[in-house]
Order: sequence, then C-alpha cells, then structure tokens
Amino acid sequence: MWNDLCTGAYEGMIAETINIPGQGGTAVPVYYSRPLGVDEYPSIVLIPHMPGWDEWCRETARRFTQHGYGVMCPNIYHRVGNGKPADVAKRSMEAGGQYDADVMDDTKSCLDFLKMQKTSNGKVGVIGMCSGGRHAFMAACLIEGFDAAVDCWGGGVVQSEESLKPQQPVSPHTYTKQLNAPLLGIFGNDDRRPDRAEVDALEEELKKYGKDYEFHRYDGAGHGIWYYDKPMYRQEAAMDSFNKTLDFFARYLKTE
Repeated sequence: MWNDLCTGAYEGMIAETINIPGQGGTAVPVYYSRPLGVDEYPSIVLIPHMPGWDEWCRETARRFTQHGYGVMCPNIYHRVGNGKPADVAKRSMEAGGQYDADVMDDTKSCLDFLKMQKTSNGKVGVIGMCSGGRHAFMAACLIEGFDAAVDCWGGGVVQSEESLKPQQPVSPHTYTKQLNAPLLGIFGNDDRRPDRAEVDALEEELKKYGKDYEFHRYDGAGHGIWYYDKPMYRQEAAMDSFNKTLDFFARYLKTE
C-alpha cells in the first residue's frame, strides 16, 4: 500500500527509453522502469492515454516500480513520428487516432519482452487510463497471457455503431466473453466518457459472462481522477483507488 515501506530497506530502480522488437519486425519505443536489487518481480504494461507518451505516464511507471513492479509503457504513437507529447497526440487525433490493432501489437510486444526477462516471476498485468483504459480492457480480452487488468476511466469501451471507424472498428465491450484476466475498474460518477450508463452496460456484460471483476465508482469525481496536474484531480478518490489498484495487482501478480 501507499507509504507502506521500511525506512531501513535498500531501494533502487532504473528507468530508461529503449526499443524492443515489435510484431512483424518493427521496433517499439518503450519507457522501461524496474527495481534494482531484486532477483524476481512481477511486471505491468502501462498503456498511455490520449494526452500522449508523456511525463505523467513515465512518472506513473516509476511509481509502480517503487512498489515492486517492472513496468513497460510503450509509445503507441510512434507511427506518427516524434515531438512534444501534446504535438504528437494532436497529430494522432487529426489522423483519426491510433489503430486498435497497432496498439494491441505494441502491447503484446511488451508482454512477450517482459515474460522473457530472467527477473520475471511469470506474472504480468496491464493497466491504462482514458483511451489507455479502453486499450487495457481490449488487451485483456484479445491477448493471451495477462494475469490482471485495470481499466481506469476508459472512455469508448462501450461504443455505438455510429461511433465506429477504421481505427476503432469494433466496440471493445463486445469482446467481454473473451476476457481472460481478472478486471478492476476505476470510474468517476460525474464522468461523461464513460458515463454511468456506459459503465453499467459494461458491468452487465461482465455479469452475463460470469467474469471476475470489481468496479469502484466515486461520487464527486469525473474523468482523470489521478491527474494531479489538472483540475479534475480528486485527492481522496485518487489515493483510495490507487491503493485498491496496488492491492489488486498484489493479489494477482505477486507470488510471495
């Protein structure tokens, strides 16, 4: 849990940008943070949100590493070039957004890489916020090998037929039957994407297929509960849901 540490214990980490082999031979740039001084640990794939492959995502990766996880955050925007995160995200949006299939390929590349590391305990989770939450849900349905998934306010998990496009040809909630990992959902009741009705619809699908899930919904909170750099930040909801996320990952990923 947050701040549940021993002040006399050794603590260290390394964090860097590297390229890993992608599907079809294309390199995938990733931000990779992992603990030092630990022989074996679980891992997480953190799928970035629409604001881009930004400083917040990198800091969040290190935050999970401080709690004992190797974390890979892929640059899912690498196909539209480099630049400042906001500029790259803008180019992506102007092009219609990232193709779901490409994001799934990048996510699988991270999963494969993490599982091959000699420090891996064999357990890997996936998490994402905003559009990354949508992609995290999809990954847990479409990619074999994840042991836990966290959807943080993922907009567009439930989509109407009218909102589908070449980049997003299928509403992710229709994959629910294929969900192959326990799912944690973090939502604000004042959010408009996903709104309450969309969260309800996803929950009905999870119940329909008997999936292992838990949802936590927060009054007085909307989108982006954890984004401390924005007015949408909600301190109490953020810390409560972050602790719930740590507990969830510990239950399914840590083997001690």
